[in-house]
Amino acid sequence: MQNTQQLQDFSTQVRRDILRMVHAVNSGHPGGSLGCTEFFVALYQNLMNRKPDFDMDGIGEDLFFLSNGHISPVFYSVLARSGYFPVSELATFRLLNSRLQGHPTTHEGLPGIRIASGSLGQGLSVAIGAAQAKKLNHCDHLIYTLMGDGELQEGQNWEAIMYAAAKKVDNLIATIDLNGKQIDGATDEVLPMGSIRAKFEAFDWEVLEIKEGNNIEAIIAGMTEAKSKTGKGKPVCVLLHTEMGNGVDFMMHTHAWHGKAPNDAQLENALSQNLVTLGDY
Repeated sequence: MQNTQQLQDFSTQVRRDILRMVHAVNSGHPGGSLGCTEFFVALYQNLMNRKPDFDMDGIGEDLFFLSNGHISPVFYSVLARSGYFPVSELATFRLLNSRLQGHPTTHEGLPGIRIASGSLGQGLSVAIGAAQAKKLNHCDHLIYTLMGDGELQEGQNWEAIMYAAAKKVDNLIATIDLNGKQIDGATDEVLPMGSIRAKFEAFDWEVLEIKEGNNIEAIIAGMTEAKSKTGKGKPVCVLLHTEMGNGVDFMMHTHAWHGKAPNDAQLENALSQNLVTLGDY
């Protein structure tokens, strides 16, 4: 287990990976990826009980399912730097015949990827199924999933939210990337959802909030508390308050970089704000 400084350095390197991957093909989603960097690093380097060798069965370990699959750059970087596949493969992001497609896919057998995702609104349903399978297999490990806040505008989520509470799927931690932005603007302008906390609580979920969703220590503390709430008859929801584009000043506080790649000068500017010695691919 790494200390806080090591996790922060790891996060900085992941941000560099995200920026370079998206720039290289002039395509991808840097905003949400940068916003969720610390969450993924904390999850894979500190929080999850996972095996070093990947297998699709996932027996005897915690499992993670990414629902908002467009933030694949951060997922691929953290998986590679956590030992699932060579870091050098990040250079193939979004290229023809690459295993690292714009949205995660399973047909090429990329280690760490359990479902094809990015068709929004479906990840929670899959995670619930995996959580119930854990119970049927008498496995006490946890299921984690991540969704976007704009993604909650998809109706299937609410069927899944209702189902998880009704069936007492209490080995599940569903995290919402609460950055208040989506591709067309602020979520409150596109389709206001009111209080997401009140909605989940009305559906009989246990709800926690991490106000500093780009702070490694706050994430670890909040997610550790979430883990302590599992096994008590209710599914657990974590509202993770993040900043889209975190770590790059001109990408923050706007939805403009949801799905836009930096040009050469912007890349150099962004990389200069994220200096670390762990090594680029």
